[in-house]
Amino acid sequence: MLMRIAASLAAGLAWLGRYGTQGFALSIFLGLALPQFSAAARPLLPVTIFCFTTIVFMRADVAIIAGLLRSPGKLSLTCLWMVAAPVVVIGGAFLIVGRDAIDPGLLLGLAILAAAPPIMSSPAVALIYGFEPSLIIAGVIITTVASPVVAPMLVELLAGAAVPLDRWALTLRLLVFVGGGMAAAAILRWALGTVRIRAMKANLDGFGVLMYFTFAIAAMDGVTQAAFDTPWRVSGFLACAFAVSIIGLVVSYLALRFLRRSERFMVGYGAGQRNMGMIVAALGAGVPPSTFLFFALAQFPIYLMPWLLSGFAGRIRREEAAADGA
Repeated sequence: MLMRIAASLAAGLAWLGRYGTQGFALSIFLGLALPQFSAAARPLLPVTIFCFTTIVFMRADVAIIAGLLRSPGKLSLTCLWMVAAPVVVIGGAFLIVGRDAIDPGLLLGLAILAAAPPIMSSPAVALIYGFEPSLIIAGVIITTVASPVVAPMLVELLAGAAVPLDRWALTLRLLVFVGGGMAAAAILRWALGTVRIRAMKANLDGFGVLMYFTFAIAAMDGVTQAAFDTPWRVSGFLACAFAVSIIGLVVSYLALRFLRRSERFMVGYGAGQRNMGMIVAALGAGVPPSTFLFFALAQFPIYLMPWLLSGFAGRIRREEAAADGA
């Protein structure tokens, strides 16, 4: 009986994994459609972030990353770009507009967006698109490992007095998230082995979609009500989130000419899509309501972009395959 249940669960996860981009897009709207569950699910945010972290470290190909580290120029520039690009874009906007002219909750939210590492789903999106994921996996892992030290400093630099938590406390909490995820991933890699982990690709993709669905319900706490109460504010926050996402992708794709087109695309994706959830979960109750609202709305580009960009990504994949074949 247990074996049949396990087989059914595995088949269901594999089915979800085959519809990854559509699943991401559907999750955000299901989260909005189930506001009655959002408040109850909000405590699960740290759990989903921990699961994302563990899966990324578990699926990392250590040999490929070691090969990239032996010729570190491309990887170093990639990591530097993914850390610096959103800081420059958002910091530049702060200088142009002026911090005092920005809603304090939005100010802190944008600072968290800029300081956070690339979204954990970036490697999964690369795999769904059929791109070679080594560079984006290595970039996400290295910047995530560095985030407990780098992210709190960047949040404090960008947001200044708007930071509601001591930087060292935030660093410690991020260390728990990242270090705990690395430890759990190491145990799973030892228990399952790399061959079995590779064979579980569709199942792990499906588990990622399931976690994103749970994350979406938790993140949408209060969004539906805010959309009715303050529609212009919600529209403005949403526009800011999409602007950062699109600018990060476009600027990266145009500037990083030393990379293959698929690599430029994914580095730009990581530069524009940030793992705000890691910092928000670490801040916990210290997150102001308006900052949490921006964090929730910033999930829309994260959930919708894999689906919206699938046609462009497919063209890149076909053109690269034709060029490699020639």
